[in-house]
Amino acid sequence: MGQGKLAVVPRRSSEPAQTSASPERLKLEQDGRPRTTLSFYRYAQVANPDFLRNHLFSAWSPLGVLGRIYVSNEGINAQLSLPSDELEAFRSTLEDIDWLHNTRLNIAIEGNDKSFLKLIIKVRDKIVADGLNDDGFDVTDCGQHVSAEEFNALANQPDTVIVDMRNHYESEVGHFKGAVLPASETFRDEIKEVEELLEEKRNENIVLYCTGGIRCEKASAYLKHKGFPNVHQLEGGIIEYVRQVKTKGLDNRFQGVNLVCDERMAERVSDDVVAECHQCGTACDHVTNCANAACNVLMVQCPSCANEMDSTCGITCKEFVALPPEEQKAQRQGTRPQRRTLKQPAKARTAKRH
Repeated sequence: MGQGKLAVVPRRSSEPAQTSASPERLKLEQDGRPRTTLSFYRYAQVANPDFLRNHLFSAWSPLGVLGRIYVSNEGINAQLSLPSDELEAFRSTLEDIDWLHNTRLNIAIEGNDKSFLKLIIKVRDKIVADGLNDDGFDVTDCGQHVSAEEFNALANQPDTVIVDMRNHYESEVGHFKGAVLPASETFRDEIKEVEELLEEKRNENIVLYCTGGIRCEKASAYLKHKGFPNVHQLEGGIIEYVRQVKTKGLDNRFQGVNLVCDERMAERVSDDVVAECHQCGTACDHVTNCANAACNVLMVQCPSCANEMDSTCGITCKEFVALPPEEQKAQRQGTRPQRRTLKQPAKARTAKRH
């Protein structure tokens, strides 16, 4: 097994790059306290998400909470960091809300004091975009939650199908041994793809997983609604699985890196490098955006190709980023990225079991 290069969660083009001199960074540096990075979610029927948003902002701002939180009529999805000495006070704010009692917090494996720089809480139609008609099924009637130990036991059974419910560029750089890896770029497309892939295996043990549990929980409820009798989901997703593997000394079945949605960019789970550079084929799991903002395509790119191509996806973009900034801006005017990824699999594949 080779040492892998640090994988990077791509920054979306709508998110400006933060600089070390930003007021938010300076404020964090001046505070100096160690911070804890965590995530959590909870599906529930929320009557007034606007009220919830305002309440959480008022409760969390004094605690120094920073992060990206979405609330909607179907619940809450949160990725955040806070001073470690405020963690218990933060837990108390959750316990003050009936439907957030005993919420599991996924504590990051690899902390970073600057994972987030602002507290952003937004009200959305859904906490996960899925394209489903939620009136047709109960999102809280989800599959059976399984621990890391139970997951490993199921994985060793011949009638078990493990399915990665993340986007293909996430599973490309890290996944469980033997997992089905759908080819979809979005969760919205993936739910439909997975239903079709599993049709002939509907009576087997179906085990779904994702980063922190939120996507596989909704997918498990949907599959149950569609008549799949034996649906399971990895409780807490990859994040909680890795924590349990480390604390309990369990066999680790995850290979590669786990992409995360903050400035830590990724958490390495094993030394395995399961992906290849999209440009030269060298073993690599570094995911990045093309340096041409008008392109912004996602790709796996090794350091050598990044140096040769000026961190772009091809000759056209390399020539573009060499232009003066004013000319680049003029040519970008009114253009939108045409592709999301440089290399998308034509169909789903199954990861190696060993």
